[in-house]
Amino acid sequence: MKFDLRDLMEILRDRRHEGWVLAAYPDPKTGRPLIGAGFSLDLPAREHPQPDPLNPHPFLEPSSAELWQAAGLGSERLRTILDQYDNRLAAWARKGFRKRIKTLTPQISDEEATLLLRVSAIQAIYNAKGYCRGFDGLTASQQMALSQLVYQMGVNLQEFGQFLDLVNNHSGSGDTSPVPHLLNAGATDAEYWKTVQQSLVQSQWARLYRGRAISVIAMLDPQYADAPGVAERRVGAMLRPAVVHRRTGRPGASRRLASSTERSGKRRAGGKARNAKPRPQRKRRT
Repeated sequence: MKFDLRDLMEILRDRRHEGWVLAAYPDPKTGRPLIGAGFSLDLPAREHPQPDPLNPHPFLEPSSAELWQAAGLGSERLRTILDQYDNRLAAWARKGFRKRIKTLTPQISDEEATLLLRVSAIQAIYNAKGYCRGFDGLTASQQMALSQLVYQMGVNLQEFGQFLDLVNNHSGSGDTSPVPHLLNAGATDAEYWKTVQQSLVQSQWARLYRGRAISVIAMLDPQYADAPGVAERRVGAMLRPAVVHRRTGRPGASRRLASSTERSGKRRAGGKARNAKPRPQRKRRT
């Protein structure tokens, strides 16, 4: 790889991305236990066959327990943390558990969380090569972006078919040649990478995790290293925030929601004014 592993780890431990919690806490979507920078504590080992016949690089999907041991931590300690997690989840439920995240007593040290992050980041980089045939030909920032996607999504990245097709040139630009585009014009073809970026911009992941998505997608820009801020602003302009539907307009609501509420409010007010009966005027007392 062309980037420093420590740089990737520093990004992943940022609270704007995975976060940094030293006690087991529930994933907001699945409720599965996480710790440190989003390290999953109870995943089983999985088979992950390589669907690309032109990519000889295999995938590696060990269990959480195997990664835990690879980081140098004891298996008995993992069982203790999982038992305590189950008890807390039963007592607090998922919402109550997440409300208490900031008050949890640490179950691992900062150094141990770093070890877990390191082994998980290495696995993500390894599997990124399985998703992209031309990984070695990418720029440092492009390699880091793809590694982040694998770290954050795991096997779910396989569902991003359009993105993976474009990265490997299975489709796009009408080219049906089996020779990967990245090995030819590759990492410096700006127009090509705009198309790749757009495939992620249109995803639900990008709309739900806008801040994280902007920084990751921007790294796919061939010129990212020269002007990171420009690359992020360009992606931010393409990626609109998800619209949250609320019954009434509130501070912080999106402009689209606010304007829609305002228009509907005017229509309701207008209708009421037309149908309402005039009230009799009261005489002023003297």
